Amino acid sequence: MCSRYFLDADGNVIAYTFRVPVDERIARRANIAPTQEAPVIRATRERTGREVAMLRWGLVPFWAEDPAIARKLINARSETAAVKPAFREAFRARRCAIPASGFYEWTGAAKRRVPHAITVEGRPIVAFAGLWERWKDAAGQKLDTFTILTTAANAFIAPMHDRMPDILAEADLDSWLLGTPEEAARVIRPYPDGGLHEREVAPAINDPRHETGRLELGMKP
Repeated sequence: MCSRYFLDADGNVIAYTFRVPVDERIARRANIAPTQEAPVIRATRERTGREVAMLRWGLVPFWAEDPAIARKLINARSETAAVKPAFREAFRARRCAIPASGFYEWTGAAKRRVPHAITVEGRPIVAFAGLWERWKDAAGQKLDTFTILTTAANAFIAPMHDRMPDILAEADLDSWLLGTPEEAARVIRPYPDGGLHEREVAPAINDPRHETGRLELGMKP
């Protein structure tokens, strides 16, 4: 599962890393939570390249009657996303990548949960595999949303949780964004055991309203 992550990069860094236009709305974030807006990378309308967009976390399928369903769809299991009604159309045609510097996992009892920041060795910015959708209300107002794909935890993450976000290899980004569903499915896999780093961070991160944790994470204030 991935229910919170962080991004130590602004629009210029995202543009350089993912070869997309600069978006000045993108700021460093220490605590990105469901229902909040965050940057995603997706294929252009012509499917000839990439673009960056700000979408709300929590997928609302195009057929949904109530957008509140988004709270139940912040993650999609990679093993079944291609066939589940909530995700299958997006898996076929609306895949995206979510820029991140890492994600959080927790250990300990429910009322004393200890947060841990998980990062990738040698990769200050990575991309989680994701799906996006466009929903319209009765008045035709559009809402673009996304979900993060999860895969089975590797041996490093397993003591904390049995799931982890699918972290795309740099060489797999185009296959995920622009490839066929079959090509995209082949790039989903647990991240190698030896490639992750973990460190405990302040409990204030447990509150999704807490956005002043950059120093705790080694981020710039």
